[in-house]
Amino acid sequence: MTSQFVPVISSTGLFTPEESISNEELVASYNAYADKYNAEHPDAEPLIHSSVEFIEKASGIKSRHVVDKASVLDPDIMCPRLEERPNEQVSVMAEIGVKAANAALAAAGREAGAVDAVLCAASNMQRAYPAMAVEIQAELGMEEGFAFDMNVACSSATFGIQTAADYVRSGSAKSVLVVSPEITSGHLNWRDRDSHFIFGDVATAVLVEEISIAPKQHWEILGTNLKTQFSNNIRNNFGFLNRTHGGIEQDSPDTDKLFIQEGRKVFKEVVPMVAQMILDHAERLGLKGEELRRLWLHQANAGMNRLIAQRVLGHEASEDESPTVLDTYANTSSAGSIIAFHKHSEDLAAGDTGLICSFGAGYSAGSVFVRKAG
Repeated sequence: MTSQFVPVISSTGLFTPEESISNEELVASYNAYADKYNAEHPDAEPLIHSSVEFIEKASGIKSRHVVDKASVLDPDIMCPRLEERPNEQVSVMAEIGVKAANAALAAAGREAGAVDAVLCAASNMQRAYPAMAVEIQAELGMEEGFAFDMNVACSSATFGIQTAADYVRSGSAKSVLVVSPEITSGHLNWRDRDSHFIFGDVATAVLVEEISIAPKQHWEILGTNLKTQFSNNIRNNFGFLNRTHGGIEQDSPDTDKLFIQEGRKVFKEVVPMVAQMILDHAERLGLKGEELRRLWLHQANAGMNRLIAQRVLGHEASEDESPTVLDTYANTSSAGSIIAFHKHSEDLAAGDTGLICSFGAGYSAGSVFVRKAG
């Protein structure tokens, strides 16, 4: 029996930190650190310099927003420094999540009290508990409903959209916020030449609602699909059990407990997996790749997106068909495809069909086919 409840995307919201780091600034910082390290460790294998050309060729990234620029660029620190807040003060992750959520609510003309649930879907949580989602719920002023955290790395937002859509389909909720605050500068090893340029900070929100209460300008959710396949090629081992191993100072975590990846293996394995997943999902929905007006793909690597889009569309995708925000936002984990959708969707006409797709560690991947309503 088909459910009478139909989920749609009513609106999206975006919060962007004010500070941004250019490749030129990042390279100058890293090279200063490398020179200092080499001078202090003459017997070690010398660190080689990074370069703007290397970064842009490897990723397509030109700059990234961060919550703390000065400390990231300081060769003696090279990570964000955020003052610890008392428990009575809103956490930084919840704070930026609320800003994105309020933007989404305003775009839909919705009050927070009308929302039934909040899902905080992100690649890292600031703490284990209380759940970040529950804090966001409280900061929004929601006195009813429920909230919880979910983490599927870079695919968290699309997994969150399917979860929200399922709540709507079942009648468990009519209005669900999927909030993705990503302070990825905190899990990045800024002293690793192969990855020091990858990530940036941001927060996004997606309001998923039952069609009967949605604004006229909304996006029909034609279908959602999720896939996971275990891989060690992207990994972050930082967690509360690290202290059980001994030998780790609280303020100086081992670098292998931060983000690491086997980039070439990821590229080789993820591109065909994701492209085939999209094509199979489209076929089940009676869609063809060439019928898609736009692809809002995960913003991790320009080369990966180029190949995935080509396999899906059947031709080299134009910037209009597969827009990028990677150049100015860098990889913002689960938020990337949502930023692309948020910034590059208003110009589509009623009836146009598109795809929101994210993929990353796990491996994990999520696809959400949408159609613009009139």
